[in-house]
Amino acid sequence: MKKGINLLAASLLFSAIICAQTIENIDYISNFNDGLAAIKKNNQWAFINKEGNIVIDFRNDLVTTKLDNGDFPIFYNERCLIKKEHEGISYFGYIDTSGKTVIEPQYLNAYNFNNDKAIVLVLIKQEIGENEVLGKNIVYYRYYEAVIDINGHVNFYLTPKGFNVVLDEKHLRTPPKITSRRLSDNLYAIWNNNKKWTIQTMVEPN
Repeated sequence: MKKGINLLAASLLFSAIICAQTIENIDYISNFNDGLAAIKKNNQWAFINKEGNIVIDFRNDLVTTKLDNGDFPIFYNERCLIKKEHEGISYFGYIDTSGKTVIEPQYLNAYNFNNDKAIVLVLIKQEIGENEVLGKNIVYYRYYEAVIDINGHVNFYLTPKGFNVVLDEKHLRTPPKITSRRLSDNLYAIWNNNKKWTIQTMVEPN
């Protein structure tokens, strides 16, 4: 009887071992943040939970963040940056912890979230007339440094005048830099045209 019990216990232990997920040949493993850790394999990234299960499968659109302990994708406020290219231009957006795209790639650059807010470069297309010879509308683009919430709604613009930009991969080989900095919950440092800092309190509209 005792031997039978031991055999049963061994069988259950073996079953538990073979049912556990094994992930092999991993190139890099990050620390956990928001309950998830990034893992790298063959130049693609995925996320695992604290049970070691892959919850977001390997993909190549995750944006890495350079931190003191490495350079890897990371979740803040249950949001992780992703990047998509269109006609040679990079656009940034966010996924949630299930891997679902919750803010479509649309920004020329973007920071990670911090206390449910993120600084992004919002791109706006403006029409200024029509070319009668070509029969086409004349358009130009400007981008603005703005603060968004976790749903992608703009809370306020940090640079209301904006910056002209040419949407051509020859002119925009790398994403424009974000110059503004968040100092505290509603306090921001904004780099002005005089190459000096302006410290401003930003109040969200009611």
